[in-house]
Amino acid sequence: MKLNEINLFRTMVRLRAFDEACIEGVPTFEIHGELHTSIGQEAIGAAMAQSLTLHDAVVSTHRNHYHALAKGVPPRALMAEIFEKETGLCRGRGGHMHPFDPEHNFSATGIVGASLPVALGYAYNFKLKGLPYIAVGICGDGATNHGTFHECLNMAAAWGLPLVCLVENNQYAISVRFSDVTATPGIAERAAAYGAFGRRVDGTDVEEVVKAFAEVARYTRKGGGPSLLEATCYRHRGHYEGDHDNYRERAEKQRMRAEMDPIARYRRMLVERGAAEDELDQIVAAAKGEMSAMLADIRKDAMPDPAGAMDHVFAEVV
Repeated sequence: MKLNEINLFRTMVRLRAFDEACIEGVPTFEIHGELHTSIGQEAIGAAMAQSLTLHDAVVSTHRNHYHALAKGVPPRALMAEIFEKETGLCRGRGGHMHPFDPEHNFSATGIVGASLPVALGYAYNFKLKGLPYIAVGICGDGATNHGTFHECLNMAAAWGLPLVCLVENNQYAISVRFSDVTATPGIAERAAAYGAFGRRVDGTDVEEVVKAFAEVARYTRKGGGPSLLEATCYRHRGHYEGDHDNYRERAEKQRMRAEMDPIARYRRMLVERGAAEDELDQIVAAAKGEMSAMLADIRKDAMPDPAGAMDHVFAEVV
């Protein structure tokens, strides 16, 4: 796979600018509930975008914005949904935790570990119909200690289903440190117990994540069975916007931001390869301007009519 370095950088800064725009809606109470951002995990979303097809399925978590954008979900419709507008993907009914886009085979759930059973259903459907697509079920490190993780990987392996389990190991399940509740060094080594292909990758090195995700996607798409990709990373903000985040030492967060910011890491790498600082600055400014203008436009959109609160909630049987 030939990498377009500038496009990878542009994708990551657009992802971050999107989340930064969404954060503006929290103190103004335009967004209700716990908004979860993925700042610090942009390399994973950017890498996914390089290997997914329109018909592949992606089922995400409460921390879903980057995955939706990687799947091709229109950013304006996604942001409008996050801001609970009638123009959103689900006409403001799903909000930031439950965006759903059937056209792009994308959905998300706020329940920890619940993304994998849905992705398994997609994978089963693809297998039954003989379709050359994969289903990507995304979870965090905390979800890997839930029963759904084990049950879904076991079933996918036993039936040879095209399931890719992508674990974003950001080292904390809310406030619980990964090393305090898991005996093994990581998660990828569990794959062998199911007869699945497993791999761990530094989730802050975008070029390595591109290669790793392409490898597991190719393996599963060609009929090799399920695969497990663990991408190690670090979220630079609290579990949600408003989280006091007192369970992590300030020195740790400062060190990890300096060492594990995927955008800063890649920028340094590109400059070392000869990229112009001015060009990279312009890309960052353009991304911020794009998302700021998008937010300003969305703020003019209508809110859903309260009288229709139950509309689009239940399926109508004809």
